[in-house]
Amino acid sequence: MVQTAVLRQIAGVAVNPAVPDRAALNRFIQAMPKAELHIHIEGSLEPELIFELARRNQVKLPYASVEDLRAAYAFTNLQSFLDIYYAGASVLLHEADFFDMAWAYFLRAKADNVVHAELFFDPQTHTDRGVPFAAVIDGLRRACDRARNELGIQAELILCFLRHLSEEAAFTTLQQARPHRDKFVGVGLDSSEVGHPPEKFQRVFAAARELGLRAVAHAGEEGPPQYIWDALDLLQVQRIDHGVQALRDPVLVQRLREQRIPLTVCPLSNIKLCVFGDLAQHNIGELLRQGLVATINSDDPAYFGGYMNQNFVETFDALQLGAAEAITLARNSFEASFATHADKARYAALLEECCREHGVEA
Repeated sequence: MVQTAVLRQIAGVAVNPAVPDRAALNRFIQAMPKAELHIHIEGSLEPELIFELARRNQVKLPYASVEDLRAAYAFTNLQSFLDIYYAGASVLLHEADFFDMAWAYFLRAKADNVVHAELFFDPQTHTDRGVPFAAVIDGLRRACDRARNELGIQAELILCFLRHLSEEAAFTTLQQARPHRDKFVGVGLDSSEVGHPPEKFQRVFAAARELGLRAVAHAGEEGPPQYIWDALDLLQVQRIDHGVQALRDPVLVQRLREQRIPLTVCPLSNIKLCVFGDLAQHNIGELLRQGLVATINSDDPAYFGGYMNQNFVETFDALQLGAAEAITLARNSFEASFATHADKARYAALLEECCREHGVEA
């Protein structure tokens, strides 16, 4: 009788809503296979690895220790985060550095039962410092291939243009990427959102589509719902990264729901950057109730304090979500991914197996 009650609680059927078995739910969430679709690989660069690479490459850091650097992670908005983010990236100089950074992320992703990952990378952050484009993408691609072969994680790369830079700079980056077309699957748009509308990069995204690349874009994090409209209509993206401001526009919500346009939401990042006051105020539960294809992701986990499972567990605890929402989020992540149909079917089978093992109705 007790076991039956626990399983009903895990499945989202509250036997006693005042005393849910959160520990059992958290074990299920942590074991659940999932796809990560919004991870900036430079944002996974932990302070310990920053200092290791600084020593290896003889780069002088403006911090005395790992502790001093971590203490500097006091962000008040997106721009204050980006300032230290670019400083941390200064230690990345050689192909081996990019490999080591990505491999460290994949080991954490494996521990969180991530089976598919689509990594954002910002080549302009590095090429503007004189780092060859090939060093960046070859190091990352090598880590992706090793993750597939040794960890069972299918991994792809998405090249992001920095929206605070010019259209001309974005075109230069796309030209640099052409010889490496087989190493990445899409393009994205990140960096400072406010003041840099999607329309600025309409021609660049059109050129990327001519190369057969997929398209995504950050919109509706700090920027208005109109940026989401513009990313869809002008850039013709297939996914919206963040998108939490969509609920301010009911017509937009209807479109996102009817067209099954995914949102790659990053809860702990949103709190760290003060998009919401705390996790209890986050709107991902409402996004799901509205029938949107919302997903949970870690964004820049080294800076925001949480990889995939921590984002899930803390969000579910704060919003009192259940296994039904967890399963929906996992399924959404597979649907929203750029995986093959065969891989999506395989991920779905893994999820069903996990549900059976934990006594959860899929």
